[in-house]
Amino acid sequence: MPLLREAAGPATIIRREDYTPPPFWIDRIELTFDLDPAKTRVLNKMVLRRNTEVPAQPLRLDGEELNLARVMLNGGGCSFKMDGDALVMESLPDGPEPFELEIFTTCSPEKNTQLSGLYLSQGDFFTQCEAEGFRRITYFLDRPDVMASYTVTLRADKDKYPVLLSNGNLVEQGELPDNRHFAKWSDPHRKPSYLFALVAGRLVAREQRIVTRAGKEHLLQVYVRPGDMDKTEHAMNSLVSSVIWDEARFGLALDLERFMIVATSDFNMGAMENKGLNIFNTKYVLANSATATDTDFANIESVVAHEYFHNWTGNRITCRDWFQLSLKEGLTVFRDQEFSMDLCADASARAVKRIEDVRVLRTMQFAEDAGPMAHPVRPDQYVEINNFYTVTVYEKGAEVVRMMQTLVGRDGFRKGMDLYFQRHDGQAVTCDDFAQAIADANPDSELARQPDAFKRWYSQSGTPRVTARGTYNAEERRYTLTLDQSCPATPGQAEKLPFVIPVAVGLVDAGGQDLALRLSGETHAVAGSRLLVLSEASQRFVFEDIDAEPVPSVLRGFSAPVIVDNGLSDAQLLHLLAHDSDAFNRWEAGQQLALRRAVAAIRAEGPVAAQPLDHAVVEAMRAVLRHPTLDAALKELVLTLPSETYIAEQLDEVDPQRIHAVREAMREQLAQALQADWVWAFEQHKDNGAYRPDPVSSGRRALAGLALTMLCLDARQTGDTVWPGKAYQRFKDAGNMTDRFNALSALVVSGQPLAQEALARFHTMFRHEALVIDKWFALQAGAPDRGGNILPSVRQLMNHPDFSLKNPNRARSVIFSFCSANPAGFHRADAAGYVFWSERVLELDAINPQVAARLARAMDRWKKLAEPYRSAAREAVARVAAKSDLSADVREVITRALAE
Repeated sequence: MPLLREAAGPATIIRREDYTPPPFWIDRIELTFDLDPAKTRVLNKMVLRRNTEVPAQPLRLDGEELNLARVMLNGGGCSFKMDGDALVMESLPDGPEPFELEIFTTCSPEKNTQLSGLYLSQGDFFTQCEAEGFRRITYFLDRPDVMASYTVTLRADKDKYPVLLSNGNLVEQGELPDNRHFAKWSDPHRKPSYLFALVAGRLVAREQRIVTRAGKEHLLQVYVRPGDMDKTEHAMNSLVSSVIWDEARFGLALDLERFMIVATSDFNMGAMENKGLNIFNTKYVLANSATATDTDFANIESVVAHEYFHNWTGNRITCRDWFQLSLKEGLTVFRDQEFSMDLCADASARAVKRIEDVRVLRTMQFAEDAGPMAHPVRPDQYVEINNFYTVTVYEKGAEVVRMMQTLVGRDGFRKGMDLYFQRHDGQAVTCDDFAQAIADANPDSELARQPDAFKRWYSQSGTPRVTARGTYNAEERRYTLTLDQSCPATPGQAEKLPFVIPVAVGLVDAGGQDLALRLSGETHAVAGSRLLVLSEASQRFVFEDIDAEPVPSVLRGFSAPVIVDNGLSDAQLLHLLAHDSDAFNRWEAGQQLALRRAVAAIRAEGPVAAQPLDHAVVEAMRAVLRHPTLDAALKELVLTLPSETYIAEQLDEVDPQRIHAVREAMREQLAQALQADWVWAFEQHKDNGAYRPDPVSSGRRALAGLALTMLCLDARQTGDTVWPGKAYQRFKDAGNMTDRFNALSALVVSGQPLAQEALARFHTMFRHEALVIDKWFALQAGAPDRGGNILPSVRQLMNHPDFSLKNPNRARSVIFSFCSANPAGFHRADAAGYVFWSERVLELDAINPQVAARLARAMDRWKKLAEPYRSAAREAVARVAAKSDLSADVREVITRALAE
């Protein structure tokens, strides 16, 4: 948290280079809350001392939208002044001795629509303090490098708020006059203010006691509103699995007597790792087979794990400043990905998880790297830190950690983690500190040989491009692979130095087998993949004893977050699609084949061809679908075409309508050409017995769902009514939400007349299940656009009685599904989609700037658009920019979007 804030027009730029340690430390804080929706009273008693390692200066306490009633120093009066929102005190004791401050404030939770700080959700109290929400509760040094011990007393009406929770351990509770009660909580671990939490309301809990490897007993609790208890079993099981895994894999045991998860329906993000009291969006807690899909079950498992793993990577060791956000988020995303893969029963299921993660990275983060909001994993500056909770910090940050593990090995990474905690437990540190610990624990590794060059992944933005070209010398039985790297310019970074890029490589022979590989200078060949480390602009790797020209399989397992130009012919890609032992590159070969044909059709003159795919690709897809041993989940991934968003990123100029037309033509061609194969796939995979959300069953349901969609698409072209009828019947008869929603989606996506009847029936069935109705809204807002029909539907949905702009989940289900996830519906020639976007950004900004800023990013890539879209989009962005009282959150996004 830098002290120097430089004004740049109406904005304030905060720079990493300006960081200085805090002038004061806060050792202890005692908070007492008298909770009331209209006027909550907060008594804050702090023990502070000067940081004698920095020059003496006034104490500036952060605050926002607080009513200050009293300030006392060591029990007596004191002088202070207000400087904007900051409470400034100059006449404080000199020297290192501690002193006490007492500050009494009030706030109004019921008026807090930003959902940051202390707010109400359906009458209950919740908090969200990351990144800078604690200052909306009381005056404090609201920065992550100030770590204090917290004691919290909550007082409230006993009938309205029977459950009173805060961080740490419950040390006292009891009755108060006037039908009130109290609970006192003490957290034994020092923490920064962003990890503070309280919850008060009418809640019920699923409880489970466990004994860890260390022999200690712990109480696990999942709190939800009455009526939702039947949807908490999976979250609890996920939490238990997370506790077991972290202790087994990294030796990190639960360090509190109890660990609590609380679900709320009003939440800006997915979940929050407050020490011992995780607060979750209900979307990532509530699930049973009747209301949640396989995707929901998987997401809950992942997010519960992620927040629990933060207990060590984020809480016990936290960030020195917010520029180091990926220190906790990148590392913890990596840990939750590893957790999910370790729970998979076999290599294929692990590969499916890896493909799913990479698909998100390449669709969203690669686009961010190429757009106006591009920033390094460790940003150098920001105006509003909430705008940097991004796929770059999270997902690309996780890839940086994964590359460290790749370079030092799984056991070496564990040694590095051990050293990291030995050095830094209880501290607020930097990304460099983490990388150095991993390197120092593995002195003979490639990471240790080039630590400074590797750390460029933290400091340089943009997605590196790797070009791979192979040449074969039959006479010398030698295959030479040349790897080149470059990285395009990004905002503020015109020139890039070479990255350290681990490139996993295999060579596949004509029979489809991996060759044993021996590099020049080595004495023995090694079977399977080899890890090459590219650390210069260009390097050559020579493989000996190669009897015939192989097909190179480059970047196996997606060993680095780069874009690869492998120069392979269609025939070579078809060979990898049929034979590559690396499931990721098998999938990637299919994606590249489809992508090439999509781009060619988009760039071609004249109307879109009815059959953009050639016979060889269609037959290759048929072979995958009918393959006797491939997992259903992998088949579903291979048979799913690249998204319109990902296709757009391959083009210099984007015509969203033509991209949509080409991709739809490709889908319809596959639906028609493989109709008999889709029938086989559906019949073979539709029945899976009692519901279980395991990888095998989930994969079978996914393939059956894709097959049903393709059969309904084909029926739309042929006029057949049999398969739409079967889809509707499956929708009605389904024994779980996954099959039911897949059938509903098949009808909606294919534009079948039965879709409206099914949608009405679905709403009637689940009208009291908020998360299910979110799916209902999102499916309609994200449906394929046919003749401009989606925007009018979206406007109707916003007038639906169940729609609320103030609820982030509901706003995302309609507005974001349309603006951010439905390119053809959004990018209209009449610019009506852009007008809708600008209206919603401004409307949301007045309520919840964080959500509004996320929506504003739907126009990040407007400069790539072809005319007439580009001019119309710029006009819409400028319309938002012209509003004088935009929040800092939205103004930063819009200003960067308009920057030349």
